[in-house]
Amino acid sequence: MVKMNAFNIEDLQAIFNQTFKLNYQTILTFGADEPFYQVAKDKNEYHKIICRSDFFASALHEISHWCIAGKERRKQDDFGYWYNPDGRNTKEQVLFEKYEIKPQAIEQIFSHACNYPFQVSVDNLSLHNYDSTEFRQKVEQQVIEYKRNGLPKRAKEFVEALKKSYGNNQ
Repeated sequence: MVKMNAFNIEDLQAIFNQTFKLNYQTILTFGADEPFYQVAKDKNEYHKIICRSDFFASALHEISHWCIAGKERRKQDDFGYWYNPDGRNTKEQVLFEKYEIKPQAIEQIFSHACNYPFQVSVDNLSLHNYDSTEFRQKVEQQVIEYKRNGLPKRAKEFVEALKKSYGNNQ
């Protein structure tokens, strides 16, 4: 068990690595300008979820993507997905949100497990006056579905590790 004093990335890193390093040959690390999932180049290396070093919530979010990525996706850098950075138009934003519902729902569940505040992110500062209400509702609905039907295996394992580490008995 990791002793928690504050929400810092080193604690989150320790929890993730203790939970998944051996069974999934995957570690959480920090220092990227932009988050990235890097596949191990050979069997003696680890796959890496590389996060920014300054955002606890961002790390939870990147972990949520890893938790829902299937076996084949986890064999591809960045899970084989495209990322269209901040500056998306409305059409691109709607497509982006379609793929963000499940990861953000899992991130919300992770946040709750470690008593960390959660905020839905549209990850696009350039859309002024954009109404994200529908997206927020879809994320909330997905949270309800996960609570009703269960989380993916790795997400469930991580929730339990977070609850244990942060003393959340709920």
